[in-house]
Amino acid sequence: MGASLGQLLRGGELICLEGELGSGKTTFIQGIGQGLGVDGPITSPTFTLVNEYRGENLTFYHVDLYRVESRREIIASGLDGLFFGDGVCAIEWAEKAKEMVPLERLWVILRHGGERRRLISMKAMGPGYEDLLGSLEGELARGRR
Repeated sequence: MGASLGQLLRGGELICLEGELGSGKTTFIQGIGQGLGVDGPITSPTFTLVNEYRGENLTFYHVDLYRVESRREIIASGLDGLFFGDGVCAIEWAEKAKEMVPLERLWVILRHGGERRRLISMKAMGPGYEDLLGSLEGELARGRR
């Protein structure tokens, strides 16, 4: 699903991921990177806060807010600038920055659905993200045929 989403991204998108430990946030982001054409491994930037990757046509920013404890830390780190950039920004533990991210975004919630199963819900906020989610649903439906 992440790879299908990544193939649809054109730049300037913000993908916010929420979910408990082990729910698949990093795996979903790895799929986005694959869809963007990132060559090489995508790892969680837990200690550096952000990893930057070059896709085929876009820069991909993978942000992990797991260790961030306050809004002030996010501002001091300058990460908030990535939320409004031209590349694609995907944020793990995005709920920690909910008041700081743009109102228009794609919010993805991942939950455990069993040992090898995950439940994913997505909420498009803004017309561009509604179109994106509609395109993703269409791609996924075609893939099931």
